[in-house]
Amino acid sequence: MIGKPLSLYFHIPFCTKKCPYCNFYVLPNKPIFQEKLIDGLRQEWKQLTPLIEKGTLVSLYFGGGTPSLFDLKYLQEILSWIPSQEIEITLEANPEDLSLEKAKALRAAGINRLSLGVQSLDDELLKKIGRNHSASQAINRCEKAGFENLSIDLMYDLPGQTLSTWEKTIQTAVKLPITHVSLYNLTIEPHTSFYRSQKAIESQMPGDETSLQMYIRAQEMLQSHGLTQYEISAFGTPSLHNSGYWSGRNFLGLGPSAFSFWEGTRKRNICHLNRYQKMVASGLRPIDFTETLPPLAQEREKLAINLRLLKGVSDLPIDRECLKIIDSLIADGFLKKNAGSISLTQKGILFYDTVASEIIL
Repeated sequence: MIGKPLSLYFHIPFCTKKCPYCNFYVLPNKPIFQEKLIDGLRQEWKQLTPLIEKGTLVSLYFGGGTPSLFDLKYLQEILSWIPSQEIEITLEANPEDLSLEKAKALRAAGINRLSLGVQSLDDELLKKIGRNHSASQAINRCEKAGFENLSIDLMYDLPGQTLSTWEKTIQTAVKLPITHVSLYNLTIEPHTSFYRSQKAIESQMPGDETSLQMYIRAQEMLQSHGLTQYEISAFGTPSLHNSGYWSGRNFLGLGPSAFSFWEGTRKRNICHLNRYQKMVASGLRPIDFTETLPPLAQEREKLAINLRLLKGVSDLPIDRECLKIIDSLIADGFLKKNAGSISLTQKGILFYDTVASEIIL
């Protein structure tokens, strides 16, 4: 019997340094830490095998941190556990870490999709956000290595960024051999270097109106070059893995700080490598957070998250009170109906947080 679609996420937390805006769980890239991680992942894989065997694996994602720093032999070992590599297998990488030889080795190992943390194609802005790389060179190397599915991340609302410099970045990006773009606006998060200088950083960031125009111009420019928007922040060939997050697909996260979502329950692994390794070695699940919403709240959350996909929603259960909310959002121009499907309007895309806050209990 074929099981439900399932995705896997491996958190590889190593970085050469921590970016000043990053609030993810990351560690210095040291051999001893790599050894501890692979040991923990081996044990956690054994724990999760019964669940994995219940599903039909459709995607695998190495996130971080900087997974491209993980020793190739460890990546190869993890891939050897996977029953079929005829699935989307994505690895996040920093441009400065990818030589042509390394890109070729990753492709030979079975990675078939790369997500590059480009962030900007403006050298001055890259310095301001603590990055040091030549993104376009790395992307061209990946293409030479045989990667046909290349995604890049681009950030806006950066300190010192203008609408003009943002447009230049988009103009440069669309000339590169990429198939996908993810957009992120800079947010100042607690426990980051930028947070400690929040007032100074925010005084250099674009205002709300400029930020809105940056997003709209990115929409226009990316789509005019064939990178069709399919989700609020994503353009191009849809990521099968990321689309699963928006559609409520089951996924299992392995590694410290990794999240899982299984049959309506959300869990997070402990954010500490040593404790993570010791717990799985003792046969314990390394969980430090679990959340199961009541059924009605689950339905509302799934509807709100599904609406991030621009194709809309047509087959989810919607309670009577929520139908009234949807009618109100349609009347206010945030949502539209088309042949039984509900989807965001352009206004709804720009003000998605308003839509979600109205729907979610």
